[in-house]
Amino acid sequence: MMIDPLVLLQAYSIGVFPMADDRDADEVYWVEPKRRAILPLDGFHLSHSLAKTIRRDRFAVTANRAFPQILALCAQAAPDRPSTWINHQIESAYRLLHESGFAHSIEVWEGEELVGGLYGVAIGRAFFGESMVSRRTDASKVALAWLVARLRAGGFTLLDCQFMTDHLRSMGAIEISQRDYLQLLAGATGGVALGAAAGASVLTSGSGAAAERAFAPLAGLPSAPSLTVSGPVSGHSIVQLLTHTS
Repeated sequence: MMIDPLVLLQAYSIGVFPMADDRDADEVYWVEPKRRAILPLDGFHLSHSLAKTIRRDRFAVTANRAFPQILALCAQAAPDRPSTWINHQIESAYRLLHESGFAHSIEVWEGEELVGGLYGVAIGRAFFGESMVSRRTDASKVALAWLVARLRAGGFTLLDCQFMTDHLRSMGAIEISQRDYLQLLAGATGGVALGAAAGASVLTSGSGAAAERAFAPLAGLPSAPSLTVSGPVSGHSIVQLLTHTS
C-alpha cells in the first residue's frame, strides 16, 4: 500500500516516522522513540582528520543532484547491514516528497562514482535525517559535515538523527527524552501539525525559506547572519563554516 505523502509529513510534524522489517516487507510501521538522537548544530564534532579530508576536497559533494540514487544506495544490503528498513513503499513515498521539495539529499562523489551520502526531510527549520551510506572511508562523515554546514547557514535549529549510534555519537550527537524532543520540534516547525485541510498548499510550498537557503546550488553557500561565503564552495569554506562561532 502506498504511503500518502501528506500523512508522512503529518507524522514528522508530531515526531513519528515509518520503518519496515525488510526491503521486501509488505507492511510499514510507525516509530516514536522514547529516547531521541539529535545532533546539535553548534555541537558538531569536527575531528582534525575529517577537517583535513574536507579541506583537501578529496570528494566532490553535491546537494539534490542524485536523490533517487542515494535513496537506492541506502536501501541496498551491505556486509555490515544485511537487511534494510527501507522497503519499496517507503522508497516511493520519499521520492514523491523529494519531487514536492520536502526531501533532500547530500551526495558524495569520487570522480564519477557515487560513494556515499545521506537523505532526509525538511519541514520549517527542522531536518529529519533518514539514512546515510558510505562506500568509501569517511564518505558518510563528509556528507554529514556538509549537511550540518548547510543547515547552520540555512537557519535550521533541529537535526533529528532518530536513533543513537556510535558513529553519530562520535560526531556530536546526543540523546534526549521524547518530551524534550517534542519541545524542540514544536519550536522548529512552528508548533503546528500539518492538517489535511492544508494538503494542496502544503505539497506545493516546499519546506520553506530555510530549506531553500540550505539546499541552494553548490555555486555558493547561502548567507548566514554572521557569515557570508560567496563564490565556489570549497572544503575549506565548509570547515570555516563548521568552526565559526557567533
